[in-house]
Amino acid sequence: MKYALITSARNELSFFAKTLDSVTAQTQLPERWVIVDDGSTDGTAELAARYAEKCPWIVLIRNPRREGRNFASKANNVNGALMQMQDLDFDVLGNLDADTSFEPDYMQFLMHKFAADPKLGVAGTPFTQEGGYDSTRDSFEGENYVAGPVQLFRRECWKDIGGYIANPAGGVDWIAAMTARMKRWGVRSFPEKRYHHHRSMGTAGRSEVVALFTYGEKDYYLGGSPVWQMFRVAYRVTKQPLLFGGLALGFGYCWAALQRVKRPVSMELMRFHRADQMRKLGIILHSLFKFKKVDNFNLATDRK
Repeated sequence: MKYALITSARNELSFFAKTLDSVTAQTQLPERWVIVDDGSTDGTAELAARYAEKCPWIVLIRNPRREGRNFASKANNVNGALMQMQDLDFDVLGNLDADTSFEPDYMQFLMHKFAADPKLGVAGTPFTQEGGYDSTRDSFEGENYVAGPVQLFRRECWKDIGGYIANPAGGVDWIAAMTARMKRWGVRSFPEKRYHHHRSMGTAGRSEVVALFTYGEKDYYLGGSPVWQMFRVAYRVTKQPLLFGGLALGFGYCWAALQRVKRPVSMELMRFHRADQMRKLGIILHSLFKFKKVDNFNLATDRK
């Protein structure tokens, strides 16, 4: 299986060298890696250019500088970079954030997974973050979700779901993974490996509490169930930064609901998402009533 990578980067100088070193050290190199510098002001583009000089399969695109942060730019940059690959022979397309790192055989491992399962549409692995975070333990997304920082798509699956759908408020990677599941593509996070995400999810340019408020907003406009959200807030209160983080998550959801924020997802996808949440919640409550430990990662897996 051959693969190509796309990275949309904006002011990522603090961590981007780790990502560049990880990719250039892979036992199976990509056919091409298109790096889109989205108007960085900190030297991110210059760093990428130095690696591109040494690796002919790295292509750097520089966008003009702009003000503010727009989550739709990731989708636009990835879709634009893909236009540079129309004549390239590859089987798998990967979105790779500029603040990740992984082992030298990471991509080869995932290519073997795609080769072994023709219905595998989206693949990746769990991830770790600073402070002991591990997504297999600290997230309820589970085995049948692949987080956006390292998200690989079979080319046919990418075409089937329409790629990344630009949304100024974010969630483009979530929409892609859930749409693939809804269309009955396999979506798997393989726990044999991890990548490290060097910045806590959603904290680029803001505090963790503000990021959680934004996640609450996103939970609403991506169609999340209010019942699930109540339990999610209650769970989040037990985590750092304790009460404030949980309240921020709840306030974000309620604020978006009061503002009647337009949802970028179809009613079909929203129904699929809510049914999935209720299935998970039923399993969680059943386990708690029986005083059994909840297995976050294997919760309601599609393989059962």
